[in-house]
Formats: sequence, C-alpha cells, structure tokens
Amino acid sequence: MRIFDPHIHMTSRTTDDYEAMYAAGVRALVEPSFWLGQPRTSPASFFDYFDGLLGWEPYRAAQYGIAHHCAIALNPKEANDPRCAPVLDALPRYLVKDSVVAVGEIGYDSMTPAEDTALAAQLQLAADHTLPALVHTPHRDKLTGLRRTIDVVRESAVDPGHVLLDHLNETTVREAKDSGCWLGFSVYPDTKMDEDRMVALLKTYGPEQILVNSAADWGRSDPLKTRRVGEAMLAAGFDENDVDRVLWRNPVSFYGLSGRLHLDVAAAGSPHEGNSVLRGGE
Repeated sequence: MRIFDPHIHMTSRTTDDYEAMYAAGVRALVEPSFWLGQPRTSPASFFDYFDGLLGWEPYRAAQYGIAHHCAIALNPKEANDPRCAPVLDALPRYLVKDSVVAVGEIGYDSMTPAEDTALAAQLQLAADHTLPALVHTPHRDKLTGLRRTIDVVRESAVDPGHVLLDHLNETTVREAKDSGCWLGFSVYPDTKMDEDRMVALLKTYGPEQILVNSAADWGRSDPLKTRRVGEAMLAAGFDENDVDRVLWRNPVSFYGLSGRLHLDVAAAGSPHEGNSVLRGGE
C-alpha cells in the first residue's frame, strides 16, 4: 500500500513518526502552513517558519525515504491579527519556490471580514502563480462556512477544479462535491472523521476526487490514520485499486496541477536510497 498524505504538519512531529510512516507505506506528503499554537507576533516569525518548510523539513523527510512538499499561506486563524497582515505581501517570493505545490492553508476559522480579505487575496495569488489552493473549512458552523467558501471560490480567478476543500464531513460533502472542487477529509482519533465514517462516505460518493489525510499536528492526532483508512477500505470490500486511487493517485493528481511534484525520493525504495537521491540533487 503506497500512501501520499496530502495534509500533515511534520514540523510538530518527531523523527519516530517519519520512521513509522515509512513502515506504514507513506512515501510522500504535503505540509501546509498552519497555526503553531502560540500566536506569532511578527511577520518575521512566519518567514523563519516558511524557510523551515522549504529547507529543513524536506531534508528531514528524505532521511526516511519520504518526499516532502509544502503549501505556503497566511493561515485563517492568524489572518485576524493585524500584525500578521504584511505576510500577504511577502508570499509571492515563497510561492515561486520549487517545492511549493499549493497555496494553503487558506479559508475560514471564525468567518470574519479579515478572513474574507485574506482568502480572496490568496486565491488571487494561487491564480497568479498557477498553483492549486488548499482551503481549510471552519470547524464550527461548517455548512455556513462551506457555502461562504464556495461563493468566494466562484468569485475568484481560480478554477474550482484547482481547489481542495479540506476538513469535510457528512454535513458538507454533498455541497462540496457539487461545487466541482476536490474533497478533503481529515481522520483523527477523536474529532473530525474516523475510519468507519470515511469508508461509509466513500461507499456513497465513490473514490473520485477524494483525498484522505491525517492532518497530524501538535494536538492529539495520528500520522498513520491514512494507513488505517486503507485497511478499513479493504475490510469493507474496496479493492486495492480503489485504495491506491484514494491514498496515492488522487493526491498526486491534485498537487500535480502545480507542475512541481518531485517523487524521486519516494520511488527510491528505502530510507538509505532516499538519502542518496537527496545528495544527488544538491
């Protein structure tokens, strides 16, 4: 079982997680920009973080045979802090970097006017840089937030087929699917989705344009949830082709829209070979 985790925050995970992920079949991932838990008080702290996503984290992942890509953005929660607004002006110099495969996470947290402004501006940046957009749907009042998100996407210059609506669930999946966007589901130990609910949705809506992620971060989460979904799919009667579509080919297709996916480390076959690929590319 080969796995591409399309949304995971490895900055907050350990090298033990990388080792366990490789053993479980994870060969590639995308790490979106997110809220670190402690509010940032200066744009410079974002820039250090972005540099880590572009430099240190791909190196760390490659030691374990995993291809690391990232998405860069001002996340919705911090879009509400006026001290962070200058980050929007600095994003273009990061969005041209080779390992950046999307603008994200963008979207809504509390659905404020500041979040409206940041979402529209960053969708325009996605269009300007011909990058797909990874959109965070809010954890509260999800259906209202989804509808507001879809309205902004439709008003933007970005094709809905280049947008991934993430953190979906049973209340939002139908309207998200009707929007023409890609559908993202985060599988957690206690919140968001679990394996059985995910399998039930796949039975109803099919595997097309659906991405499953662990969204593992500094909270209670599990970087092996993608594997557990694959196992649950097989136990429920899906075949290996369906599992490969959801856990590998769909994320490759979506992030491949950037033209920047590099999966040579993932194809190397072992952590040691991954190291040689990394050195050969320097």
